[in-house]
Amino acid sequence: MSSEEKIRRAFKKKDWNAIKTNDSWAIFKIMSEFVDGFEKMAKIGPCVSIFGSARTSPDHEHYKMAEEMGAKLVRHGYGVITGGGPGIMEAGNKGANSENGKSVGLNIELPFEQGNNIYIDPDKLISFDYFFVRKVMFVKYSQGFIVMPGGFGTLDELFEAITLIQTSKIGRFPIILVGQDYWRGLLDWIKGTMLKHGNIGQKDLDLINLVDTPEEAVQIVDDFYEKYSLSPNF
Repeated sequence: MSSEEKIRRAFKKKDWNAIKTNDSWAIFKIMSEFVDGFEKMAKIGPCVSIFGSARTSPDHEHYKMAEEMGAKLVRHGYGVITGGGPGIMEAGNKGANSENGKSVGLNIELPFEQGNNIYIDPDKLISFDYFFVRKVMFVKYSQGFIVMPGGFGTLDELFEAITLIQTSKIGRFPIILVGQDYWRGLLDWIKGTMLKHGNIGQKDLDLINLVDTPEEAVQIVDDFYEKYSLSPNF
């Protein structure tokens, strides 16, 4: 049996690991993730994404804030999107679920990490193998990014959105950092180093909001959409 025939059979069986051994055929797996994501996400209506560390425990202040954030967003008419995992993601979904709101999880399949949390609506759980496909779904179907304290993954999502807005690849939407103690050092470095060296413009700083409470974060989202329509971002 030729290698091409093996890959065709693997595709029919949805044996993605076999398909990924060949770069040309891997495009079908990528396409399937885009199609599945677009079909499900196009139906959910206005949502705000909550990002933050998967390592945050349920007894942590940040977890409780994210849970409150999720509930408050639902009360203000939004669904909640998270990365589908534990920690801050779980808290955001839990808050949305507690108010019977739309609770979406864009889960990523990783070798050594826990799976999706239990507070995602069963019909709104989407699992991805490719980070870049997952990031498209966040950016396209979120009406705002609320960013709690987190690690490299959180920063990745944050700077992806800022870059796309800065370069006019997508329309502007609110980007909100929650926790001045956590984020102030990063913003000071951006202003004191990146801006100072001319690598960003003064107006680029206006893309980021810094707050301390769920009330402030949701208010920024509300204020923004008093001026602009709610719609997918590209």
